[in-house]
Amino acid sequence: MDQSNSACDAYSPEFLAAVERVLAEEGGYSSDPGDPGGATKFGISARAHPGVDIATLTRDAAVNIYWREWWLPFGFAQLPAAIAAKTFDLAVNIGAAHAIECLQRALRACGLPVLEDGLLGSATVLASSRAQPAALMSAMRSEAAGYYRMLAANRNGGIDFIKGWLNRAYA
Repeated sequence: MDQSNSACDAYSPEFLAAVERVLAEEGGYSSDPGDPGGATKFGISARAHPGVDIATLTRDAAVNIYWREWWLPFGFAQLPAAIAAKTFDLAVNIGAAHAIECLQRALRACGLPVLEDGLLGSATVLASSRAQPAALMSAMRSEAAGYYRMLAANRNGGIDFIKGWLNRAYA
């Protein structure tokens, strides 16, 4: 697979800040037998990207994958920057639908009722722009932590990851 970074000039500042956070969380190469994604580098998994040589994946190529396969398709740019970065970071770790559900539950906790459907639709985007930013971020952290606790309880070996997951939730 071509690992060039031809879209570099098109990256928004909000995406660049968000992807830096993801890259800091995800780190370099890992091949933990307890990770269902298999070998990963920069958070890009062999399971999700069978055509990518994970061991030789460059940072720029990973950024390009996040731009093309995450930021643009899921529409994170529609959200306020801090909420976009948090939702994007969670999406990379738990999947976009679960991350968006965390956002939707957080919005409801802030008194902004939205349907919890895992889709970043216009109602979720509008409610996100109307929410008090600090309250929404706090609620997002709480919802993410709850999701990670549930995941650890229900996933074989999940307890091995809970400390890192909770650090990520509260970051």
